[in-house]
Amino acid sequence: MTQSALSALTLGYRPLWNRQRRLAGVQLYLHEDPGEPADMQHLLRILQELWSEQAPPLLLSPQSRQTLCDLLVHAPQGSPWIEVRGDWLLQDEGIYELVLQARARGLMLVWGGSLDAVPEPDAARLFASSLLSLPLQGAEGVPNMPSAQVAQFMAQQEPTQLSVRPLQLLGGQMYEGLKSLALARICLDVQEAGAVAGWPVADTVQAFRLQQPQPARDNLLKLMQAIDKEQSMDTLEHLLAEDPVLAYRFMLYTNSAALGLRRGVDSLRRGLVMLGLGTLQRWLADQLPHACTEQDLVPLRTQMVLRARLAEHLIEAGVGLELQREMYLCALFSQLDLLLHEPLNTTLRRMPLSDRIFDAVIARTGPYSGSLAMAMALESPEAAPIRQLREEHEWETEDLNRILLRMLGDLRLGMPAAAKAA
Repeated sequence: MTQSALSALTLGYRPLWNRQRRLAGVQLYLHEDPGEPADMQHLLRILQELWSEQAPPLLLSPQSRQTLCDLLVHAPQGSPWIEVRGDWLLQDEGIYELVLQARARGLMLVWGGSLDAVPEPDAARLFASSLLSLPLQGAEGVPNMPSAQVAQFMAQQEPTQLSVRPLQLLGGQMYEGLKSLALARICLDVQEAGAVAGWPVADTVQAFRLQQPQPARDNLLKLMQAIDKEQSMDTLEHLLAEDPVLAYRFMLYTNSAALGLRRGVDSLRRGLVMLGLGTLQRWLADQLPHACTEQDLVPLRTQMVLRARLAEHLIEAGVGLELQREMYLCALFSQLDLLLHEPLNTTLRRMPLSDRIFDAVIARTGPYSGSLAMAMALESPEAAPIRQLREEHEWETEDLNRILLRMLGDLRLGMPAAAKAA
């Protein structure tokens, strides 16, 4: 007998980024927990209920052959895309037959594997796209130049000078495991990839380490327009919280000696109330001339927002709204070192944040540490850390999976996580 899907699976996720460095989709890892098989038909029904029409497309990545086979057998036309690992396809004739039947029913299948092992044309035609892993050396000799110059650079090179091979499959391929920003730019800007799974965070941070961190211009403009339209305080807070650097700058400003506020401002909402919309609008206008327009930083900023949204929902049910906002800020600021290029200990000390935030981010202790750790673990394809945290903090498997799916289902295609509030 099969178990309810959300109580028998460990789920994780990874964003897919398009050429504009916006959300193109979400990859959902499906790990079967020990015991009876999970009910894939039940999972598909739940996804249909929780996934809004405006949410990014979903790519299901089964991590066991049994889960893959169950999906191929039961998924109806219109289901999320399903990844089929290339090595399983070659090793198991039964999976190949199921792929043939699923494709005949109209399922959208994605071949997953190395660029060096792409299937023959007859097999390739069974797949709507592919998720390709590329070697890091594929970007050798390609400097981390601005995206606008990548195509021109590539065009000037002789084919023998570059180890990046032309794609052989159908259009719209996706790429994963890219450690080089140069390679991500080639995939998106030259090869016109359908998406990149994950983002080369370390190399992106290195590429922009000498630039003064600034809020994103798009986020500044959205917030200024919302003020002009007299949007609600909730909307203004959501928009302010979409940009980690902007939220950090706002906290510094509201606590500066120049404003002379009698009480320390320890939350975005309190800062908005005490500052006033006129002063806020003028302050935002002062940020605009130096605002960041680098699209390669958008995935990093957005991933920080996704982590914050998830952590906000992971804290214990029934806590007050103010503590949820504090949890959000805790997770949002947990990676500020990547954008500000300084130790988090130094950054967080500049703001009158609660000890709960400092303890969770720096010491990994306190009431917020479990939710922050779980939000981080759910970003990984590995199931073991998720299961360990689930046991340590006594999360019910079904509750945890439902929280993750609700957060992902509320996203908007091509937009950061909180954009729906506008």
